[in-house]
Amino acid sequence: MSSYYIWTVGCQMNKADSERLAASLEEAGYASSSRVEDADLVILNSCAVRQSAENRVIGKLSTLKRLKAERPSLLLALTGCMVDYQESDLRRRFPYVDAFFKPQAVGDLLGFVGAAPNGQPALPARPSVCAFVPIIQGCDNFCTYCIVPFRRGREKSRPPAEIRCEVERLVARGVREVTLLGQNVDSYGHDLANGYDLARLLQELNTLPGLERIRFLTSHPEDMTRGLIEAVAGLEKVCEHVNLPLQSGDDDILQAMRRAYTVSQYCDLAGRIRTAIPGVSLSTDIIVGFPGETEEQFRRTAEVLGELRFDTVHVAAYSPRVGTAAARMEDSVPFVEKKRRLDEIEALQEGIAAETNAKLLGAVEEVLVEGQRGGKWFGRTRTNKLVFFCDAGNRYGQMVDIVIEKASPWALQGSLRGRKEG
Repeated sequence: MSSYYIWTVGCQMNKADSERLAASLEEAGYASSSRVEDADLVILNSCAVRQSAENRVIGKLSTLKRLKAERPSLLLALTGCMVDYQESDLRRRFPYVDAFFKPQAVGDLLGFVGAAPNGQPALPARPSVCAFVPIIQGCDNFCTYCIVPFRRGREKSRPPAEIRCEVERLVARGVREVTLLGQNVDSYGHDLANGYDLARLLQELNTLPGLERIRFLTSHPEDMTRGLIEAVAGLEKVCEHVNLPLQSGDDDILQAMRRAYTVSQYCDLAGRIRTAIPGVSLSTDIIVGFPGETEEQFRRTAEVLGELRFDTVHVAAYSPRVGTAAARMEDSVPFVEKKRRLDEIEALQEGIAAETNAKLLGAVEEVLVEGQRGGKWFGRTRTNKLVFFCDAGNRYGQMVDIVIEKASPWALQGSLRGRKEG
């Protein structure tokens, strides 16, 4: 039996793509290999959103050159967002790679290895208790810094019946929580008939027996409608967690990024979400060092983060992406300054998260157990906080109540109070 190894970098969409590719290969008779050195087929699923991710892929490709030289029969393939815009250059730089496939071109890759796709997404026979389900591909926003619309195309929603069928199949295989994915997940359904939208999809999935939790990401402030907020507030299985990228706390930078909102409008939206969904956790994304960002504009971002006090902040230093509008702007902020700003935001958020999580000491939190790390069970609360606890029993896949006894900016620790039957 031939074996495969998949290496993945990037967003949750890439992880979901790799999971489906792995399941398709197993349906075709391939076995998963735990070591890249033992595999007959090695696939790298790449990311091009930031230069750091691209550098990781290039580094991995370089290390595989030796393995390919030692084993010429090894099949080496590259897929993901890097391929679409620089395939010819990649072929020149990495001639030992056997095949290049655009994002989500599972059928083409299966054809390359001589396997025929079966017409529907393959699902693992034994998936994790939590699963990613892509519901919309591409993006229509064309933010000036973002390569996604050029790599994954314009927005295209999956049919709701197809999504429901996939979730039902996952639940039958032991999944208890699904995260609905999209580069702009809130715009799901705008290209479908009858006014179908994400709120309606959440309502339908909320009725599925055996499914315990529903999440969704990534959101865009412009598409976070009142109906969607009400769905999160009113549907019992939809978790009280919203990812809402801000990107910058300065209106001029937001305009240069082509983000269709002001800081005031964003803050108003965050307030409405918190009012409608008591106890909701909010996470956000920030880019520092965007072309032309002054120290004063950066200070405004830090001030907004201090005022809104997010549960989680994902911060990145701007890096030009060939083909985007921002790449034609002068990359005026030196790398050292970008790194200083990034470090400052991370330090600010660490303090905020420490204070926020400390408020949970003594509280009882419902946790869906996802696995073990370092001898401890771990899982997440409905508000997406990571929790660790010790217990001698097998708690995998169970919904348990945990008394929070320790808190840090990054995780909570506690002890089992009792099992909740799901």
